[in-house]
Amino acid sequence: MAERLALFATTARGTEDLLAEELKEFGARRIRQDRGGVRFMASLDEALKVCLWSRIAMRVLYPLGEFEAHGAEGLYEAVASVPWEEHLTPDTTFAVEATLKDSEHSHTGFVALKVKDAVVDRMRDKQGARPDVDPRNPDVRVVAHLVRERLSLSLDLCGEPLHRRGYRVRPTPAPLKETLAAALLRAAGYTGEEALVDPMCGSGTILIEGGLIARRRAPGIARDFAVEKWPHLGARARELLEDLRADARRNERKVAVPILGFDKDPEALEAARRNVKAAKLAEEILLEEGDATKLPPLPASGGLLLTNPPYGDRLGSGGQKGMKSFYFKLGDSLRAQAGWRVWVLSGNPAFESAFHSRPRSRRDLWNGPIACTLLGYSARGGELKSEAPLGMPQEPLDVAPVRPEDEGEEQG
Repeated sequence: MAERLALFATTARGTEDLLAEELKEFGARRIRQDRGGVRFMASLDEALKVCLWSRIAMRVLYPLGEFEAHGAEGLYEAVASVPWEEHLTPDTTFAVEATLKDSEHSHTGFVALKVKDAVVDRMRDKQGARPDVDPRNPDVRVVAHLVRERLSLSLDLCGEPLHRRGYRVRPTPAPLKETLAAALLRAAGYTGEEALVDPMCGSGTILIEGGLIARRRAPGIARDFAVEKWPHLGARARELLEDLRADARRNERKVAVPILGFDKDPEALEAARRNVKAAKLAEEILLEEGDATKLPPLPASGGLLLTNPPYGDRLGSGGQKGMKSFYFKLGDSLRAQAGWRVWVLSGNPAFESAFHSRPRSRRDLWNGPIACTLLGYSARGGELKSEAPLGMPQEPLDVAPVRPEDEGEEQG
């Protein structure tokens, strides 16, 4: 591989500019936003820093190329043209992950099988032996993305997606991905220097991500990365990561601001407690049972109140009328908190009018397959703390990414 690698980091749609800012902080160069991700150049050291420290990226991919792939035979021939012997050895295990969009093929499993066949046949021809497939814990993970007849092939530096931090031991229905929660916090200007409250905390993801930021803890500190097992980069990657991890641990700090979570559902609150404990933030995050529409007065110091209220009829009977009533009461409750900036991720078009307050800023993004809007409201009373104006994110280029985190895709 070249001294500087051409890489692609995926992210939720609508957060591409936030990821681009983050990558710039890690030293990446030639940063270009695409739909569903960001392309960039980085040294191996910088790429590993992205794997370890990125709070927003879902995957970090090393693209091998893009090809025209017509039919099953064209797919096979395209994959077989890649010099896999530069990335694998007969002793290397690998797995193939395929995604399709508007493809003539109807099953990701068929595409993944064709890719696998082409890889092992090429290796057998070039090196006299084939590597084994290990779908659970491969040394090298091959990512194939087929849009119509355009095939993109990449290697995944991380292995497991980066949102799997390891602390979600007890999920709740419709939880936020960890990376999206971190993106919301960045969009709201949260740096860990002010108090944080989530009045509908669910399984605690927003609070935990806020706690990691306040603690200055690398989100990938407790996990390994696939690149550490790559035949030609693994030894160097392990050496660099050892230093990066040691440096990350040295620079953690104590949390000096309150981080509070409320939820009226005892089961959700128990899930949050377990997840907070798994994240080793039990001393930093306080959880209490409480109704978001009847919040007690929060600390007068003010801070950031960020929440992800229900999008549909998950509060009981009443349908959309019931949701509007809930949003109206929520608005009254949250506006009563003087000095607190309020940010809300809304997935219901009725939210904004029912909340009955004009947002200072707004951002359109996607929570999985759901189109949402992140709305920011100024603090009531007192001075407004540092809040970067958000506005609309930079319009990403509408090009086929290597591996988008997009709605409407079949994944396998």
